[in-house]
Amino acid sequence: MPVPTKTLQTPALQDAAAEESPIVRARHPGRWAAAVVSMLMLAALAHSLATNPGYRWDVVWKYLTVRTVLTGFGWTLALTAASMAIGIVLGVVAALMRQSANPVVSACAATYIWLFRGTPVLVQLIFWYNLAALYPRIDIGFPFFAPFLTLSTNVLITPIVAALLGLGLNEGAYMAEIVRSGLMSVDPGQREAAYSLGLTPARTVRRVILPQAMRVIVPPTGNEVVGMLKATSLVSTLAISDLLYSVQGIYGRTFETIPLLIVASAWYLLASTLLSACQIALENRLRRGHTAAPTDGVSVLIARVRRNIGPLPRNSSR
Repeated sequence: MPVPTKTLQTPALQDAAAEESPIVRARHPGRWAAAVVSMLMLAALAHSLATNPGYRWDVVWKYLTVRTVLTGFGWTLALTAASMAIGIVLGVVAALMRQSANPVVSACAATYIWLFRGTPVLVQLIFWYNLAALYPRIDIGFPFFAPFLTLSTNVLITPIVAALLGLGLNEGAYMAEIVRSGLMSVDPGQREAAYSLGLTPARTVRRVILPQAMRVIVPPTGNEVVGMLKATSLVSTLAISDLLYSVQGIYGRTFETIPLLIVASAWYLLASTLLSACQIALENRLRRGHTAAPTDGVSVLIARVRRNIGPLPRNSSR
């Protein structure tokens, strides 16, 4: 039976035929439609921002850099940093306790996470602020023995202390689960190999497990930092002069509510943008040796621009 001629073509003839065939790019009408709709929505938003007199941009620029607003913004940043520091420390400790082989230690950590994750942070802030109603005095010493020191709760629990307790303890519960997921992502063989080399459990966690888990821990931690920045606005209920409380005091006198809220939103957006940039830089540093192709649209666009432009020309005068 004769063999079809097509199967007798040499690889060279097949390559030549492939080169002569036109390459047609895939069409994506859905992408174009989505892009057009997005551009129309952005144009409508820009037109509204430019033409609606209710925004009162002159008032926004007037109060954007006043001393009261900048002082409140400083308090917001300080509360964010302090609360995240408390939350990270508590989260690491609770995550290690949660993975302990001791059932009592593990149950204590689980109870802490359950309690502070299951109640709203605003409720926790108000609870700590009114702790004196439950404990008028705080005794320091051993249980069932005479205390070494007795302090007044009203003197000890100031609004700042109540804010740090509420935000820090709540954040610690969330960070505990983030750290625990990072620890669980490390291959158990890494721990066994460290033990075989004679490393202690504490040194194994510090030198072997945590460095590898950081690639999993950092992205959600960055998200928690941005969330904490916005959660500090709740401390305005405790009469702390943060950013929101500062602008509330101004528009309470001038009745310019919308422009002052735009001022607060602008500073929150600026801080969250800078924090996100720091998070991306840290993620890129931790991703060295584990490079993955970008998947989100912005990263893909930046990668295409860099590929098309190529390396920048060097200065020929050197």
